[in-house]
Amino acid sequence: MSVFAVPGAYDRAITVFSPDGRLFQVEYALETVYRGSTIVGIMCPEGVVVGAEEKIESKLQNPKFSQKIYEVDEHIGAAVVGLSSDARVLIDEARIFAQSSRLMYDEPVDVEMVAKRIGDIKQMYTQHGGVRPFGVSIIFAGVDKGGSQLFTTDPSGTYRAYKAVAIGIGREVAENILKEEYRDDLTLEEAIRLGVKCLLKSMQARGEQPRIKIAVVPVSTRRFRLLTDEEIEKYIREVQGS
Repeated sequence: MSVFAVPGAYDRAITVFSPDGRLFQVEYALETVYRGSTIVGIMCPEGVVVGAEEKIESKLQNPKFSQKIYEVDEHIGAAVVGLSSDARVLIDEARIFAQSSRLMYDEPVDVEMVAKRIGDIKQMYTQHGGVRPFGVSIIFAGVDKGGSQLFTTDPSGTYRAYKAVAIGIGREVAENILKEEYRDDLTLEEAIRLGVKCLLKSMQARGEQPRIKIAVVPVSTRRFRLLTDEEIEKYIREVQGS
């Protein structure tokens, strides 16, 4: 008898492994992430940068509203890819955890602890019947007592640390740029330009008009800030002119 899974035989129950050791519902959730709008995260000695492609569904939609970038705490930002509804719930959990930690210990929470907490919640939803995995990956970026920090979580509950990372439909284009141009000694300005370039090139490769959101947490202030549309347009012009 074949050790490989029969299509459709093991993909209806989240708690059942296939004979070749796979959890199909987790893999389907990952596929939702891979098909989502691209997000990037970049860390450097001067701070961290997160960016995202923002798609406008209608001409009547408010373009200033961001569905992909969130402030978790004053020193932590997040970019999400996948199901926005799932992301919203997890971001709320991250905010509650960050505030509870601040009240309990009277200091800002470490970025890794937030990533681990959300990873723990995601992992729980891979072990119980009657639920489904969260169809979202999140980049957590911030500045804590250890300096600049960058972590990702995926639907399986895994969390990892990165210097620079891209997730979503344009990740291949963005990762190629990051591998070629990332340096450990980037300035914050250079990191912003690199993030803009990754998103710009990934959208151009698919023939889409650029609509980008960028947020930063500088080491100097340790405060999350979403860049204005005018600032982002300036960086786009610089990237296109280089």
